[in-house]
Amino acid sequence: MAVKDEIVSFLDQVLPRNSEDHAPVHITLTFAQSLDAKIAGRDGKQLILSCKESMVMTHRLRSRHDAILVGIGTALNDNPQLNTRLLAPDDGGQEIPLPVILDADLKFRLDSKLLCNYKANKGRQPTVFTSIGGTGKDPEWGERRERLEMEGVQVIPISSKNGKLDLNSLLSKLHRIGVHSLMVEGGASVISSFLQSGLVNSLVVTVCPTIVGEGGIGYDTNGEIIRLEYMQSKVMGRDTVMAWKASENASPAHI
Repeated sequence: MAVKDEIVSFLDQVLPRNSEDHAPVHITLTFAQSLDAKIAGRDGKQLILSCKESMVMTHRLRSRHDAILVGIGTALNDNPQLNTRLLAPDDGGQEIPLPVILDADLKFRLDSKLLCNYKANKGRQPTVFTSIGGTGKDPEWGERRERLEMEGVQVIPISSKNGKLDLNSLLSKLHRIGVHSLMVEGGASVISSFLQSGLVNSLVVTVCPTIVGEGGIGYDTNGEIIRLEYMQSKVMGRDTVMAWKASENASPAHI
């Protein structure tokens, strides 16, 4: 079987196009990690962990979602494009998800690849979710919002909870603008928040044959045991991609 066919077969089993869950927004949490469960280097430095084959799988997974989400730390450190450029135009390459950034303090850069691609008609409009109370904390917040919107960024304020943007409010807003499937890619803080939220429907992890060591950054479940139901695993190049879904026996506070 060709590599493309293997990837399509894997994703068909992991994420059927017509999802059976009844969540308003189906959430797929996905990331690449080292053998010692690190997803970034010291101080959040970007690590290129995935091989070409598993990266192509990630781009095909992106093409099956309405939107793709990262935190502002990833947006600043990695300057990602969040598109499907590794796929041929007639084979999913035109199915670009809406780029979504969690950015409570509006630090999103005007020279980011996401915004540059949008202005060049090579990408979709960056959508930044920020804190609804930003104006009260920072007198320059309003000015930053105005600049971002003038440059073409869609800024959507939502409520916060325990010092972080409220994920339920986020999902409600996303559903309202037509997003029914969301792919969450990182970074560490965002991954941890979604793992702890109990909102994730599917989890796809690429494990790479690399050991980062003590200085690397991982994710955190805040002491909670996350219960999952195994779905599939597949060797792609030198990496192993594993998929789980939310366990039906898990309590509402857990996956």
